[in-house]
Amino acid sequence: MNTSTSPSLVVERVRHTLQVRRLTVQAIERVGANFLRIRFAGDSLHDFVSASFDDHAKLMLPAQPGQPLVLPQPGPDGLALPPGAEKPAMRDYTPRQYDNAARVLDIEFMLHGDGAASRWAESAQVGDEVGLGGPRGSFVVPTAFDWHLLVGDETAIPAIARRLEELPETAQALVVIETADAGDRRAFDSRASVQLHWVETGATDALARAVAALTLPAGEGFAWAGGEAASIAAVRQVLVGQHGLDKSRVRASAYWKRGSAGHHETLG
Repeated sequence: MNTSTSPSLVVERVRHTLQVRRLTVQAIERVGANFLRIRFAGDSLHDFVSASFDDHAKLMLPAQPGQPLVLPQPGPDGLALPPGAEKPAMRDYTPRQYDNAARVLDIEFMLHGDGAASRWAESAQVGDEVGLGGPRGSFVVPTAFDWHLLVGDETAIPAIARRLEELPETAQALVVIETADAGDRRAFDSRASVQLHWVETGATDALARAVAALTLPAGEGFAWAGGEAASIAAVRQVLVGQHGLDKSRVRASAYWKRGSAGHHETLG
């Protein structure tokens, strides 16, 4: 594969000033069998920045249900809570869509029933308060690649949906998504040419086997994958080992890990 880099295909890492914002729930919409899309509002969103579809912002929830929300604030030694305050529950989420002028931000929650954020989302009501930290940085993948491969399980659907909306009509996208519930399968809005493959949840290597069966297009491409740690590690191995993609053209992230709470890790 030709891995020469032209200016239009340079992947950039961008850092952002750390801010902690206090937001309120403005609207709640069910967008799948196990997904809620929640709109947050607040004047502090006037300068919110999310430069990449796979950004993650830190959602902050009351330490205990029904308690007031106490947020850390930036200081000389980083974020710090008031003396004696209990640390809020924190989880990473993709900024699905935002509007600085309207001061609103949408985040999609997968309702899996066994996490602080999932439980919060299931009982969320308009007017509830949350905190939001970051994003601290963005991994910006140009849209000018000839093709884009997007791979993930249900937890990656918000990031994949955002990316497909961002791609131009000249782009070609191959999308492979693993779901346990057919009710979470959805149509995506995109100007790009999209080939969509749904995979039924099965063995840990179900996504990797589906990716191995693909015929990748000619030209310069970029592969992105997000989901469960072991599954995405297997996908990355297929992309580099079988399909021969240069490691600089692969972005793989573990959004969660079996047996671990609040896991988020870049695999390469």
